[in-house]
Amino acid sequence: MKKVFSILMIASFSLLISAVSFAQDPAPGTKTPVIRGRQAEQQRRVRKGVRSGELTRGEVRTIQSNQKEIQKEKVEARSDGTVTGAERKEILKDQNKASRQIYRKKHNNRDRN
Repeated sequence: MKKVFSILMIASFSLLISAVSFAQDPAPGTKTPVIRGRQAEQQRRVRKGVRSGELTRGEVRTIQSNQKEIQKEKVEARSDGTVTGAERKEILKDQNKASRQIYRKKHNNRDRN
């Protein structure tokens, strides 16, 4: 019984290893770690603004809408298999605009209370 169990475990392990080796990473030209990191940081800033009461519900809706547009733009850029320099530049420009918007809305002396 132990021998059969050992053989099954070895077979399962080798199958797992082969499956991992065949798993594909995204195409090299579609990786966007800087963009993804900035999106995450902006979301963190929005959550912090909501917790502190610096952002109203309407402001959060506006910011989230812009974040969704940036995400759609990113998905569209990746859809053809390559994120070109121009596409990357446009997305980063939109992220800069969104970052300024988050700052302005957090510091405009409006709050939820």
